[in-house]
Amino acid sequence: MGAWQPLPDGLPPEVRLFVERLRQLKDGTGLSLAALGARTAYSKSSWQRYLNAVQPPPRQAVAALCRVAGLTGADAERHVVRWELAVEAWPRPPAAQPGEGYEDDPTVPWWERLDEPAPDRPAGRLLLYAVLLLLALLLTALGGAVAFG
Repeated sequence: MGAWQPLPDGLPPEVRLFVERLRQLKDGTGLSLAALGARTAYSKSSWQRYLNAVQPPPRQAVAALCRVAGLTGADAERHVVRWELAVEAWPRPPAAQPGEGYEDDPTVPWWERLDEPAPDRPAGRLLLYAVLLLLALLLTALGGAVAFG
């Protein structure tokens, strides 16, 4: 359980402290990464990335680990505060070309990014699809009402 690979050199102190605390919390559960993945909504490979400081975990993953470890209240909140500090200091990957690597901040839910125009998705396209789907459903309902009286 304590055989973690060394964290990368040059990590900001907030990130290093946060990941070390997450590792301690995970080790305290006595669970393997696969078992931790089974008890949370995050896979074994996701936990490997989070616990090796490859990628910052989503806030919900930290909350899930706290829940599995039996932490509540102020104890769990301390981990969330450490997460906030670590995410702010987390080294960002170099800018990738469109379609390479991950361009989005993994800690921001997709629904909060809908307003941001992306090079491959003009703003508002999702709304247009929703309106078209609603019209199709209304026409289907109207046609059914006419056909079946």
